[in-house]
Amino acid sequence: MTRLSRPSARRLAPAVLTAAGVALLAAGLLAYDGPVSARPISSDPSASSETARASAAAAAPLPTLFLPTFPPIDASAPPSVAPSNRVATRIVIESLGIDLPVIAQPDPSYPSCNVAIYLQDPRLGQPGSNKSVYLYAHARTGMFLPLLTEVRRNGGTSMIGMLVDVYTSDDQHYVYRVSTVLPRVPVNGHFLDKAVAVKVETLWLQTSTGPGARFPKMQVVAGLVGVEPAPHADAHPKPHPRDCSS
Repeated sequence: MTRLSRPSARRLAPAVLTAAGVALLAAGLLAYDGPVSARPISSDPSASSETARASAAAAAPLPTLFLPTFPPIDASAPPSVAPSNRVATRIVIESLGIDLPVIAQPDPSYPSCNVAIYLQDPRLGQPGSNKSVYLYAHARTGMFLPLLTEVRRNGGTSMIGMLVDVYTSDDQHYVYRVSTVLPRVPVNGHFLDKAVAVKVETLWLQTSTGPGARFPKMQVVAGLVGVEPAPHADAHPKPHPRDCSS
C-alpha cells in the first residue's frame, strides 16, 4: 500500500496557518493593520534623485498583511452534497502509525478486523457532504489501538492538532485536524447525538475502551482543513477484512 507523504499536508498547511492566524488575531497577539510611522522625505535640494526615491520608499507604509479567512457559513445556502457514490476508502493518521482501508461493514453482527468501517446512518454523511463522517475500528494492534493508548497515557491531549487524512472512492484526499477527544462515551441510544447535532463537516473516530459492548467508547473529533485530488492508488488500498468475532 502506498503511504501518504506529507507534501500534501504541506500544500494544505496555509489553511491550518490561517486558522492559527485568525486565532492569534482574536487573542490580540497578532496585529497587521496598525499605522506605520513614516520618516519624512528629505527636502534638501542637493539630495540626489536616488536619495529622494529611497526616502520616499522609506516613508511609504509597510504593505498590509492580509491573512485569508474561511468564508462565513451561510445557513440559508444549500449545503454542497457529496456524490451519492462517494465513500471513504482509507484513513491515515501518520503521527500514530495508522493506515487502514475503510469499508462498509459486511456483517452487522461484529466489526471486521484489519480495516476501519464507516457507520451507515442516514443522519451521517461521507466526506464532502457537510455532515459528520463517522469511522470506527477495534482498539487492536494495526487498527485504532493508538487512539486508546494516547487516552490512557495523557487523556488524549497529545492528539489535539494532529492531522487525519481520509481518502475517498472518487480519488479525493480530505484533511482533518483533531480538535476534541471524548475518552468515555456511554454506549446507549444517545452516543451519536453530538455527531448528528454538528452542522458543519466533522470527522468522528470511534474505538473501544474495553472488551464487550458494556464498556464505553472513545471518540476523537476532527474539523475539516481542506481537500485536494489524490492519486488513484492512494485512494484505493486493497482491504483484507478478517472475522475477529472469536
